[in-house]
Amino acid sequence: MKYTVITGASSGIGYESALAFAAKGKNLILVARRLEKLEQLQHQIMQSHPQLDVKAVQSDLSSTEQVYALYNELKAYEIETWINNAGLGETALVTEHRLDTIETMLRVNIEALTILSTLYVKDYANVEGTQLINVSSALGYIIAIGSVAYSTSKYYVSAFTEGLAKELQLSGAKLQAKVLAPAITDTEFAQKSMHHPGDDYHFSSPKHHTAQEMAAFMVQLYDSNEVVGIVDLEYQFNLRAPIYPTIG
Repeated sequence: MKYTVITGASSGIGYESALAFAAKGKNLILVARRLEKLEQLQHQIMQSHPQLDVKAVQSDLSSTEQVYALYNELKAYEIETWINNAGLGETALVTEHRLDTIETMLRVNIEALTILSTLYVKDYANVEGTQLINVSSALGYIIAIGSVAYSTSKYYVSAFTEGLAKELQLSGAKLQAKVLAPAITDTEFAQKSMHHPGDDYHFSSPKHHTAQEMAAFMVQLYDSNEVVGIVDLEYQFNLRAPIYPTIG
């Protein structure tokens, strides 16, 4: 039995992607810190798709120890697709950053993603039909003043994934590495990163996508042979070849 792993599945793009991949008939392993929300999603999917096997796994990816423990736990399953969707955001000038918040963000956005990507590629590079999809951001290609640390963490995700995709291609590997780069999306992630806690938050960006729309873009990227799925400045979704230049 094959599975699709989705981290950060308790809300937003991860949540909607779980629903979208379930609709494609994929067995799921859902990962997040909030087990209660994962179990609610698990129940919802199994009611709609009783033929699927859906597992909920609690893990805090800001803990390096838990990142390794998560992968070791999932080695018991045949993983067809691994989606690193979990991420943290921070909107503030560098001079106003709380360093503890930035440290946590970097552990999730960069360290956890790199560890999980590397372990998965080592195990599945030569397995037919496998994919690694890392969720970056449109701000992983344009530096956002006022969100410099977040933006540059996503530059890393984009460059790492595009470079990995090239290495896999050159080595003749069967696994495909891809990067999804959303722009502003109406999610709990946006609420937290923009510091709008609680019920007073009202999404007001004139241009944005819903999490459901971004999940549909995720599926388009999955179904394609392109490396990059990116939302451009006009808020159009484009599938395209890698953007960063490479040497070697």
